[in-house]
Amino acid sequence: MNRRFISFPIADLQRTKLQMLNWGNRFNICCFLDNHNYHLSHNSYECLLAAGAVAQIEAHSGNALDQLTFFYSGQNDWLFGHLAYDLKNETEALSSSKPDGIGFPDLFFFVPEFILQLNETSLTIGSTVENHQQIFDEIINFKIQENKYNSPSAVINNRYSKKEYIATVEKLRQHILRGDCYEINLCQEFYSENISIDPLRLYNSLSVASPNPFSAFYKLHQRYLACMSPERYLKKAGRRILSQPIKGTSKRIPEDPLMDNFNINKLRYSEKERAENIMVVDLVRNDLSKICVQGSVHVDELCEIYSFPQVHQMISTIS
Repeated sequence: MNRRFISFPIADLQRTKLQMLNWGNRFNICCFLDNHNYHLSHNSYECLLAAGAVAQIEAHSGNALDQLTFFYSGQNDWLFGHLAYDLKNETEALSSSKPDGIGFPDLFFFVPEFILQLNETSLTIGSTVENHQQIFDEIINFKIQENKYNSPSAVINNRYSKKEYIATVEKLRQHILRGDCYEINLCQEFYSENISIDPLRLYNSLSVASPNPFSAFYKLHQRYLACMSPERYLKKAGRRILSQPIKGTSKRIPEDPLMDNFNINKLRYSEKERAENIMVVDLVRNDLSKICVQGSVHVDELCEIYSFPQVHQMISTIS
């Protein structure tokens, strides 16, 4: 498949982003990735949109990764999509019994009909047919629709009651005292059911409240993901792979610079937060050592502090 890219000048980055996102949301499958103007090392693009699908693969845990390898070998183009949590069952002797109320497939990737790359000065359109000017005109002239829904009053539920949560913590403390493990990351799900929302409006609201460098709006037919995460999981460029895990958080107080700086230093020197971060650094080093050249795994940054609109985060970089 031959895809040709043509660039067009733009006058307003933020308005073009909104028009591009709303245009892409017309498709049954789309993936919108936004860097929100963060000038961080290792970042490659300001904004990407993949819309429509000319080829796709959907699979569930079992032999999903083998299916993806076969699908990938038959493509000579960009792929967008996701790998879900339960693929761990294919790489380790594990199984899952937790409820899945969302129902995304364990693996989905697609070759887009259109790929759009946006920066401060231009919109670059990648298409397999000669309709670049038509697509650009549609986006630049796209009328952003009014929101369909009012803000809902969501009831947020949690999987553990307070009593169950405290009892679980006590069980884990006993495991630590016995030496079964030395550190545990206890999580629970918070969720809301039977609520009508406009996914695109939700994403845009999150963008205004907390713009972060790995934001994403992902649509797979009737399922949506809206993400404002500041965390890079993995990046591979050539033969080099990079991971930047986050463990350790403190609140931003931008209206009070002294307290804001106090929270940075409190985070930087917190024994608990550093212990958690170093734990995940060791895990990433171990995982990368399974597939990388022996002796080539290095910790480039350890427990560095990065500031975002709502929080300060402790981030390490392993390559």
